[in-house]
Amino acid sequence: MKPRITLKKIAKEFGVSISTVSKALKDSHEISEEVRERIQAFADFYNYKPNSLALQLRNQKTSVIGVVIPEIVHHFFSTVIDGIEQYANEKGYNVMVCLSNESYQKEVSNISVLTRGSVDGLIISISRETQENENYQHFDALLNDDFPLVLFDRIHDKLQCDKVIIDDVGGAYKAANHLIDIGSKRIALITTQDYVTVGSLRKEGYIKSLKNHGIAIDESLIYKIDDNQNLYEQIEKVINVQNPPDAILAVNEIYAANALKIAKERGLTIPDDIAIIGFTSGLISEFTSPPLTSVVQHGYLMGKQAAELLINRIENTAPKEFQKEVISTNLKIRKSTKR
Repeated sequence: MKPRITLKKIAKEFGVSISTVSKALKDSHEISEEVRERIQAFADFYNYKPNSLALQLRNQKTSVIGVVIPEIVHHFFSTVIDGIEQYANEKGYNVMVCLSNESYQKEVSNISVLTRGSVDGLIISISRETQENENYQHFDALLNDDFPLVLFDRIHDKLQCDKVIIDDVGGAYKAANHLIDIGSKRIALITTQDYVTVGSLRKEGYIKSLKNHGIAIDESLIYKIDDNQNLYEQIEKVINVQNPPDAILAVNEIYAANALKIAKERGLTIPDDIAIIGFTSGLISEFTSPPLTSVVQHGYLMGKQAAELLINRIENTAPKEFQKEVISTNLKIRKSTKR
């Protein structure tokens, strides 16, 4: 099958502007007959079809931003949406939110619906299934058409667009350092499968901290959770062992809250027997008993920065080079680690 061809690719092939290609394909006499014929022949060979989405967007502006998130369980994503809405509304834009439910097909479907003239640009956190399958063709299609796109939190470095992330490595490093500082020796990591970028990066920060403190990496203390299976039963295995850890670093607050619940059910005292830290300082972390120490991700700030990058791109005020914003984290110390 011949690769999909775009105006941008044709222009690159002939070393001319996109405008020149467009005029040549419309048989404009502003372009020499020789160039017109060569461009038209090339386009015919690759079955070029005008992109209806691009045409719509050139002819109209909706003042609506589309947002696609993987899930709504985590407090983090709701704070990101708050930040996006705050900035977008100030700039005269409305926000339309869709949920991929961690599904590749749903993500593709959401993008297809939103880009049929409904929105001026997209802000997306990539679904788990897309990362697992490493299939980013739907993003490539957007970028080939110069459609404004910002990725946040879960990104793919090879996609040429603006991005906003938190310092996942640094956040996990701070959290593990804190557990070591309070005297923890056997620190378990409850993380995602490696293909989920944020989990992989947080594991990197955890390992970096242990190595810097001269603590040997014990692979049996690194638990990779499959979110399609029963969370409780998987996290139970972290604690129901002969020599349980004396601390747990969880890469999100759902994992952390489950660990805390199971530890209490097993009669362990928190934090004396086992200290627990999770990422995301949401309502779950605040109202568990005891409250969970958390890595604060500043989702609201992430949302505002993502919206700013996107609107700048939509309104052609962004720099030519794509931007990658990295937001620092901090620890919110609560009773789950106070000894």
